[in-house]
Amino acid sequence: MHHTLFRFTPNIRNDIYLKDPTSSLLGNNLMRHSIDLIDEVGLEEFNFKKLAQKTGTTEATIYRYFENKHKLLLYLTSWYWSWIEYQLMMRNTNIDSDEMKLRNAIQTIGTSSNFENESDFDLHKLFNIICQESSKAYMIKEVDELNKNGVFYNYKKIVAIISDIIVRINPTYNYPNTLVTTIIEGMHHQIFFRKHLPSLTETHTDDINYVEYYTDLAFKMITTSNSKNK
Repeated sequence: MHHTLFRFTPNIRNDIYLKDPTSSLLGNNLMRHSIDLIDEVGLEEFNFKKLAQKTGTTEATIYRYFENKHKLLLYLTSWYWSWIEYQLMMRNTNIDSDEMKLRNAIQTIGTSSNFENESDFDLHKLFNIICQESSKAYMIKEVDELNKNGVFYNYKKIVAIISDIIVRINPTYNYPNTLVTTIIEGMHHQIFFRKHLPSLTETHTDDINYVEYYTDLAFKMITTSNSKNK
């Protein structure tokens, strides 16, 4: 049913890449192996030489698509957030309750367990990259210039979509963007901590625990604000 109603097409700023990797079989192959390799070795150890070896191509070919590995990371994170936007559209279509829409949104950004097999990429590995590496896309000296060029558009759009749901639930709530980014970044950090620094969090075997925690936090914040303004 999803395939007949909608078709996912990522909406990514063209100044992130030199050549759109989704426009060719080679480009898609580079993306698939980039996800596998970054998930395996981490961004610091990842480079285009290793990617070229893994894909059986040359570094020069990869540089035709991306200026450097940071631009590749920006593309992966933008692709992911564009994918999340598609998932939110699918899951909240025909749902009238804003409360349910918010629950669906938090679950969608907080776990890869409900990703459907609608992509050539390994979405579970991409989710791992988002949790472990995505902050490196914007925590750099050039962030302001990149922001002026709109390269964080996809992430900002997700925040705007969820913030709009919160405002509809409680129009008097003053910090919807802050709450949404706290939920997104906090959930990803907690998942990272659970895997690598477990003493910094409560260890669980299922991501859903963090979904429940941040869902409870969101509604408590919204409800508390609502009652204070009465």
